[in-house]
Amino acid sequence: MEKIIMLGTGNGGTLDLYNTCFLIQNDRGNFLIDTGGSIEIMKRLKQVNIDGKEIRHIFISHSHTDHILGLIWMFKKLGRASINGEIETNINIYCNDVVYEAIVEVAKQILPEKIVKGILKITDFHILKDKEKMNINGIDYTFFDIHARGTKQFGFECMLNEKRLIFLGDETLNADLYERVRNSDYVMHEAFCLDSEENIFHAYEKNHSTAKSASKIMNDLKVKNLILYHTEESHGKERKKLYTEEAQKNFNGNVYVPDDLEIIEL
Repeated sequence: MEKIIMLGTGNGGTLDLYNTCFLIQNDRGNFLIDTGGSIEIMKRLKQVNIDGKEIRHIFISHSHTDHILGLIWMFKKLGRASINGEIETNINIYCNDVVYEAIVEVAKQILPEKIVKGILKITDFHILKDKEKMNINGIDYTFFDIHARGTKQFGFECMLNEKRLIFLGDETLNADLYERVRNSDYVMHEAFCLDSEENIFHAYEKNHSTAKSASKIMNDLKVKNLILYHTEESHGKERKKLYTEEAQKNFNGNVYVPDDLEIIEL
């Protein structure tokens, strides 16, 4: 049985919510998607009873700080474990070419040389091309360029529990991908803020969506279940309720607005 564990659900500027990242877990292991922007990633893994040293598959969607810098902190921990001979099986990192260059350059600039050597010794980089397929923990994934208006960014498609799931990174869905998304069972799409707050957070000029705009597009594409993340935290404990209510006014299927550390069973 596959499930999604949301380690973080916030956008790049949140403090109480961790930056959006999550695990796809099955009986063959854990697949980490993005890492947030700080050492908090290690704490989040610990909170769901996962030793960071056990992670063997990591996908980084793009090179923004709130997605990539958590990996550098993981490198700091895992590099030492590599030097001490505590890791025997290589770590697989899946990313596009821009992300790969950023990872290697940042690591070399800010980590001690021996740590970099230790981590590179146990890391296999898979530099993805558009529509490339990979089998990870027994699940077939198709990675694709989301045609982001900003930094080059990849999403993916897979089957979880016989349901088609599409992860769309953290930009508004490009119209070029409408046919790929149409009729999907589950779609993971960002919702930067509520529509009433767009004039405060300026989601559109940042190539992001509101809960309303994202749900309207997904409804038009006849998506069955919509998972919204990468949100603001301005409403505290009311966030889930408010985002869900706004999306449900424009979407006929099920809406999920997960909290940090929430488990989604498809």
